[in-house]
Amino acid sequence: MTNILPTAQLGHVPANRKSGDAAYRVLTESEFAIARAEITAWDGYAETPLASLGALASAINVGEILYKDEGSRFGLGSFKALGGAYAAVRVLQRVISERLGQEVSLADVRGGKHAAECAAITLVSATDGNHGRSLAWGCKRFGVPCRIYIHAEVSQGRADAMQDLGAHVIRIEGDYDASVALAKQEAEENGWFVVSDTSWPGYSLPPRDVMAGYGVMTQEICEALAQAPSHVFLQGGVGGLAAGVAAGLRQFYGDASPRVVIVEPDLAACLFESGKSGNATHVKIDEETLMAGLSCGEPSPLAWEILEEEASDFLTIPERLVAPCVRLLAAPLDGDPTIEAGESAIAGLAALIVARKDSVLSNTLGLDANSRVLLIGSEGVTDRAIFKMIMEGRDAA
Repeated sequence: MTNILPTAQLGHVPANRKSGDAAYRVLTESEFAIARAEITAWDGYAETPLASLGALASAINVGEILYKDEGSRFGLGSFKALGGAYAAVRVLQRVISERLGQEVSLADVRGGKHAAECAAITLVSATDGNHGRSLAWGCKRFGVPCRIYIHAEVSQGRADAMQDLGAHVIRIEGDYDASVALAKQEAEENGWFVVSDTSWPGYSLPPRDVMAGYGVMTQEICEALAQAPSHVFLQGGVGGLAAGVAAGLRQFYGDASPRVVIVEPDLAACLFESGKSGNATHVKIDEETLMAGLSCGEPSPLAWEILEEEASDFLTIPERLVAPCVRLLAAPLDGDPTIEAGESAIAGLAALIVARKDSVLSNTLGLDANSRVLLIGSEGVTDRAIFKMIMEGRDAA
């Protein structure tokens, strides 16, 4: 086990959990069901693999490692294919219903019945890459103009992927949070509609729809398992993935729901700091993480409402774990499947492996030889040039 990943110090804070019903109230069972009915009706829908990493589990002495590989989702390379495109069709449904003065169905919007109305609506968002790609893909399907705002450090490969889907991509000099602010400002000035995966006061429907879309992935996992995992390690970011999955697991398993551990880059640890303070906390991004999809300085209040009740622990990982963990999945231990993972996909796995080297932290997290750990492989290779760099051994940080 010693040589699987470098030894590293992980940041850890236990959650000061609040009691409540956010996992049922913020994202209702009905909202998950509507999202699932819509998304599973899309052309190209297929369940993504849930891989068992048996050799690695044996090497780090846990009972099982389950890795939900989202790299093949709708050909877009990440779980966010479930969120942005679904939120887009929900926005279109609401706007067109209001403009026509009658309720229109998701099936009619999807089927092109309101193509003229769709063409007169512009959807916008900020992104580190995957959310914007999902939105651009959805807009192309529905015949909707799309504007995507990206920050200075988003790779050109990810920008090109969104442009290839027909989006107008605007690059700014600031960070992710600055791109969110500009998208919001220009939408207000021009009568466009923001489809964001993060919420703010007075804006909650699209991010709620985004998280409801992620429920498709969670339902696939739950229906594939004979029993609940003991733990789930979830990536941070603004918290939408973590909150959506945590709520879905709670609704499916009830009191048997797994222990929720949130993992973030130490360079972008807004949920870690929120867990420490007990309130949604903004952090300044001084240096961009290689885990581009997790480079977020401000939690989504909507997501935090769920996580402050559902998360048990918050961990941070250093940059030097990212590249070796990507390579570990691509060149696995004998008997485990080969997985091409993106940089943001490996946060939970890296934290799990390193935590098992630390007996005190393992004990604190309740990890032992019987633990069955669920991981969300949130993305495949979304930028081939970065993946090539990592596989050639040119580590960042």
